[in-house]
Amino acid sequence: MYCKNVLPVLLSLFMLACSTADEQTENTQAIDKIAEDYVRLGLEIGVYDSDFVDAYYGPDSLKPAASKSDSFPKNELLAKADSLKKQLAALSTRQVNDTTKARADWLNSQLTAFERRIRVFSGENAPFEQESKELFDATAPVYTEQHFKELIAKLEHLLPGKGPLPERYQQLASRFIIPENKIDTVFQTAIAEARKRTLAHYQLPANETFRLEYVKDKPWSGYNWYKGNYNSLIQINISQPIFIERAIDLACHEGYPGHHVYNAMLEKTLFRDRGWVEISLYPLFSPQSLIAEGSANYGISVAFPGNEQEVFCKETLLPLARLDTTGTSAYFRILAIKSGLGYARNEVARGLLSSKMDDKEALRWLTDYCLLTSKGASDYLRFIKKYRSYVINYNYGQDLVKQYIESQGGTADAPERRWKLFEELLSKQSRASELLKKH
Repeated sequence: MYCKNVLPVLLSLFMLACSTADEQTENTQAIDKIAEDYVRLGLEIGVYDSDFVDAYYGPDSLKPAASKSDSFPKNELLAKADSLKKQLAALSTRQVNDTTKARADWLNSQLTAFERRIRVFSGENAPFEQESKELFDATAPVYTEQHFKELIAKLEHLLPGKGPLPERYQQLASRFIIPENKIDTVFQTAIAEARKRTLAHYQLPANETFRLEYVKDKPWSGYNWYKGNYNSLIQINISQPIFIERAIDLACHEGYPGHHVYNAMLEKTLFRDRGWVEISLYPLFSPQSLIAEGSANYGISVAFPGNEQEVFCKETLLPLARLDTTGTSAYFRILAIKSGLGYARNEVARGLLSSKMDDKEALRWLTDYCLLTSKGASDYLRFIKKYRSYVINYNYGQDLVKQYIESQGGTADAPERRWKLFEELLSKQSRASELLKKH
C-alpha cells in the first residue's frame, strides 16, 4: 500500500526535475546564443567606431566577415541591438535561474550603451546625464563652482608663496617631477611593488604578464591595452610631466590590482572557466567601464593603504629619481585635498556637452580647479572632447566602488576582507546600479 502511493509521487518528482533541467539547459543555450550575437554586434560597431572595442580575445568566428560599407549603418545597428534586447526580455519571462537572469540584465545594460554610442557616433547627442546613464549606468552628482572654490580655499594656507594658487601648486609639484631619464626605472619599480602586493593576496594565472611602453602626444596619461591570454600592453604617455605619485597611481590603475588584474580575472573566471563569450568583448563605452575605471582607481588605496603610498615614494621612488624628499609629507597632504577637485572635470564635460561652456572657460576650470598645467589642461580638454561623459567613471566610479566595498566591511581596518571583496568584484559582471543597491 505504501509503495503504491509513493512510487507515482516519486515518478512525478523525477519527471518534474528532468523537465526543469531541460528548461534550464534551453535557457542557457538561448542566452549563450544572444551573447554570441552581442559580441558580433559589438565588433561590427567597432569596424566603424575605432574607439568602441577596447579589447577582444574571443573566437575569430564572431568577427565581422563583411567589409566596411561607405556609410555608417546607424539604423541597421540600432535594429540589431533592439532585437537582442527583445530576446533578452522574452528570456526573462521564463523560469530562469539567478545566474541566467544576472547575465541577461548585464547584457541588456550593455546593449543600452551600444544604442547610445551608435547615436553619439552618428552625431545624435543627448543631455550629459542621459548619455552617462545610458552608457555607464550612472549619473554623477552635480557640483557648483562655489563647491570647488571652497576646496581651493583649503589649500591657500598650505601652499607657500604668493600669487595665483594654481601657479603656487605647480611650483611645489615641479619639485616632484620624475626626470625623463629616470622614468623607466621608477615605473618598473612601482609596478613590481604593486604586483608583489597584489600577488600576496590573489592567485593570478601562471602566464599573466604585461609589456611596458612609453608613448607621446596622447590625451591620456596611461592606457592598458588588454590582449587576452592574461597579457597586457601598458602605455605611459611621457609628453606630460609625470609627478612621483603618478608612478604608483598608474602602476596600480593600469596594472596591479587595476585593469590588468581585472581583465585577467574576468577572462579566467567567466570566459575560460564558464564559457561566457560576452566577456571576451570589452566595449569601452559601456557600464563595464565604470567598474573598470572605478576599481582601478580604488585599487591604489587597496594596494597602498593609509600613508603607504607616501612612504614608498619617500623611501624608494624619490631616491631612485634622484629627487629631494624634503616636503614630501606636505605635498601628500595637499594631494589628499586636491583629490576632491576631480569632480570639476565632470562639470567641464557637462558644460562642454551642453554648450554652456566654451573651450576658454573649460581651460580656466581645468587650471583653476583641477590645478593642471597649461599643457595638462589642453590635453585633458582633448580627452573630454574625445571621450565625453566617460570622465565620470574615474571619480564617481571610484566613489561607488569604495562605498560598495566598505559598506560590506572592507574598510582600512580590515585589509584582508577588503582584498577579498575587491577580488569578488573584479571577478564578476557588475553594474553601477547594483553597487548602489548595496549601500
